[in-house]
Amino acid sequence: MAQEVQQETQGFERTGAVRDGPSWQHGVEAGLIGGLVMGVLFSLLMPPVIENAIPALVGLSGGIAGWVVHMSISAVFGVVFVAPLTQPRLAAVAESLGGVVGLGLAYGVILWVVAAGVVMPLWLSAVGFPSPPPLPNLALMGLVTHLVFGLVLGASYHYLR
Repeated sequence: MAQEVQQETQGFERTGAVRDGPSWQHGVEAGLIGGLVMGVLFSLLMPPVIENAIPALVGLSGGIAGWVVHMSISAVFGVVFVAPLTQPRLAAVAESLGGVVGLGLAYGVILWVVAAGVVMPLWLSAVGFPSPPPLPNLALMGLVTHLVFGLVLGASYHYLR
């Protein structure tokens, strides 16, 4: 039995399926790098977002709480970005830096529309945030920050794997 497991493991390693496939760990890491850059933009250009709105999503307040919540969400979004890259068509596109950065930029737009544009205003209204953003919340600066997140996410993922 032990010999069968060893042979299966060796066969798995020989195919490169473990080493070469998209890795959720790299998704977490790339998400954290993208989240760090995006968080700096929030801190410089839109402090109320990182200090008030983001922590209010989970009933907290303050800049440190905002950073913890933002970075946690960024890590999850990094994993969600990597998951579809197991599909052959997307995996082929993601092989090049330009391809994975393009996917990251598209993902940033999707996050801007869905997460920032719809989910965040609804969620903040549901938790009683005093001044939730409008629905939809499609502010240009939000697009810029999400595009930067997607760009850095895609580039980071490319270099991490």
